[in-house]
Parts: sequence; structure tokens; C-alpha cells
Amino acid sequence: MSPIRRVALALGSNLGDREAHLRSAIEGLRAGSVTIEAASSIYETPPWGVIEQPAFLNAALVGTTSLSARDLLRLAKRIEAAAGRDFDAPRWTARPVDVDLALIEGETVAEPDLMVPHVLLAERSFVLVPLAEVAGGWVHPTLGVTVEALRDARPAEERADVVSVRGPEWVAG
Repeated sequence: MSPIRRVALALGSNLGDREAHLRSAIEGLRAGSVTIEAASSIYETPPWGVIEQPAFLNAALVGTTSLSARDLLRLAKRIEAAAGRDFDAPRWTARPVDVDLALIEGETVAEPDLMVPHVLLAERSFVLVPLAEVAGGWVHPTLGVTVEALRDARPAEERADVVSVRGPEWVAG
């Protein structure tokens, strides 16, 4: 078991009851030994990668856990599978829920199936905008800049597509 440390997670959903899928992901994380300390607002965002699909709801979480990065990835995959995610579908297509490990405080991982920080973190306004809301001061361990600075470096028109649709109270009910 690893020491307790802070983690930042990115959630997304664009199939079915999107907000319910985000809530279920949080329930799964809590049941899997992740204590949620903060949740961002929910943002509606256009699809990324494959454009011909429904809009996403995205949010970010900060929590604490003693799970290793590998065990946290396993938990994320179990949560996604329980929601009905098709792991054989092409990359970046529609899914009931996506749970990504954005950052783990004090840790970097570079393995074929696990990259922490998330390999595309700095390129995704749909992750950076909600993440900056709850972890804006966190420093990206390999780029050496804060999450807020990464968000602000994205094109303004891309950031404008990340629209808040519900405040952070959605986690409480």
C-alpha cells in the first residue's frame, strides 16, 4: 500500500444520463478508497478527437487515497466497465463515463498503459478548465507550470467552448 497522497481526476460522460454517470463514478471512487476533497463545477464541452458524437459533461475532482497509481487505474477501469463502457470501441468515441488520472501529487509514471500526469493534460481545455477550479495551483511535475497556467495557455476560443452548466454543489446532491 502506498502512502496517502492527493490525486486529481478528470471525469467525462457523453452517453445516457451524463450527470448520473458522473455521480456513479464518484460513488465508485469513494467505495474504492478515494476520499473526495473537492469537485469542480460540471462543464458541457464539444467532443474531442472524434467530432461526430454527443457533447460531453466534464468535471474534475481532487481527493486523497493510499492506492498506488496502478491500483487507481484499475479502479477507474472497473468504474468505467460498470457504467457500460466498450473498451473495444475506437479511441475518443462516445462513452457513458471516462475516469482519467490527471495528476498524483509527488508522482510521475511512464508505462505503456499508464501515464501520470495524463499525457494529453496540457492539450485539453475540457480537462484544464475544471481542474483549474479545484487544483489551479498544482504544478505539472514535468512541465513545471501550474494547472492555471496550462489552462490560460490554451486558445481563448477553445476555453470558451468549456461552458459551466452546474456549480460544484452537484456532488452533494
